[in-house]
Order: sequence, then structure tokens, then C-alpha cells
Amino acid sequence: MEKLSIGKMAKLNQTSIQALRLYDRMGILRPAEVNEETGYRYYDVKQSAALDMIHYMQSTGMTLKEIKNVFEKKDLAVLNKALHQHLKDVDRQILELTQQKKAVRRMMDSYDRYLKSPADGTITMEYIGERKIYSRRTAVNFYVHGIEAYESILKDLKKEMVGQGVSQYYYYNAGTTIARADFVEGKCVSDKIFVFVDQECGSGHLQTLSADMYACIYCDDFDKEQEYIVKLRGVIEEQELHVTGDYICEVLTELPFPDSGKREMFLRLQVPVRFKEKLENKAI
Repeated sequence: MEKLSIGKMAKLNQTSIQALRLYDRMGILRPAEVNEETGYRYYDVKQSAALDMIHYMQSTGMTLKEIKNVFEKKDLAVLNKALHQHLKDVDRQILELTQQKKAVRRMMDSYDRYLKSPADGTITMEYIGERKIYSRRTAVNFYVHGIEAYESILKDLKKEMVGQGVSQYYYYNAGTTIARADFVEGKCVSDKIFVFVDQECGSGHLQTLSADMYACIYCDDFDKEQEYIVKLRGVIEEQELHVTGDYICEVLTELPFPDSGKREMFLRLQVPVRFKEKLENKAI
């Protein structure tokens, strides 16, 4: 047997001396020989097979304690059980990382929209594609009770989402609605609070916002919303547009600056509309 020093054994197997010493202490891989006088450890090159197995098992996520248990039991059933558990752990980690990646991209997209959006008070006509939302009815009309009530219904929404198994990664940039009839009549009565979700959201409590043309106004302060709703309604009346659906307050982004003591939000207030000419042509 060619004796290999611990250093040579480590180099040959692309591992560290510290790792070999740890394996020795744990009883996972003992040296083939230990000099009683010097304490030097010597290995047999054939022990590289055991090292390869240790490294491969570690690459699956198995701990050294689990690897030692497999080596001691010499039972493939023990190894198979450990591998099945680690497969479940890997799948869970993949799901968590996928959700984390989506959350990062969602936040990046949010700030990108903010940087490229029109200035506060700008009124636009925009085509907005189909969107999916997870929503719940609001318990109180926060337009009457203020930001404290808004925060309360946000927490109710989050609690319900958790209860329904909806990922908290969707809990970002919430929106609210006013029923079409109330909006047309000039009433600010909060109807629903919602978050946008994607097609992969597994909840059965989803609604679809149809693709449509929207009259929009951009707003940089929660406290300005009711004033801007009046402006938006005025433009719709002036241009003789027909409101076809509920009013939506979409939070385009929340700025990470809590100095004001409240949420710093940039909003896109929007209402689906039809042009009068289009309605007349459709009726003919």
C-alpha cells in the first residue's frame, strides 16, 4: 500500500485537510494508518472511493451526520429514505427561490414603471391588457375613515391570502376599486381591495380585469386621490366618454421612504371607457 500523507490525500481528492480531519473525528472516514509517535495520518489511495461517495452524498444536501448513519447501517433503505426527504427539501427550496426571483423582478418592474411614468396630475388615455386580481370586499369605506382604515383592510387582505395559501410575494402594490355606479354618481365608496397575480397563482378566488381602453390620471399622494377622482370624472364628462366598468386605483409603486409616517405611493387612477362614436357604430 502506498501511504499518502493527509496533505497528499486532500490534494488528490480536491478537498481540504480540515475536511479529512473532520471526517476522522466523526468516524466517517478513518485514516488507513496513524503514526503513534508523530500522530501523522496516512491514507490508502483506495480510500478515494469513499471520499467520492461522501462528496457526492453531500452534493445531494445530506449532512455529515446522515452520511455517517448510512455508512454505519450499511442499509440502502436508510439511504433511499434520506434521498427522498432531500428531494422534497430541494423542491421546496426551488419553489421558494422561484417566488423570491419573481418578487425581485416584480419590485424592479414597479420602480421601472415609476421612473418612466408621467408626472403627477397627468391625464392619459391608455390601452391596458387583461389582468388577474385576487380581491376581497372592503369592510369599511376608507375614503371616510382615512389612511388608518386603509392599513386595516390591507392587513385583512394579507391575512386572507395567507389563509387561502396565496403566496405573500403577490402582496405588493395593492389596489382598490369603486363600483361603476358609485363612480358615475360621484360617490367615493371603496368597494374592493386587491392585488395583481399571475396565471400561476393557484387560488380559485381570482377575477379578470378585461383588456380595455382606460381614462387615467397619475397621482403621487394617497391624500390627493379623491381630488383627482373629481378631475378624472370631469375629463370623462367633457369628452362624453361612456364608463364601462369599475374605477380602479392601482398602486404603481411604493417608495421605500417611510420618513413621512405613511405609505409613499405613486398611483394610476383609471376607469375603463368607450368613445361615443364607437358605441354609436356598434349599435348600428
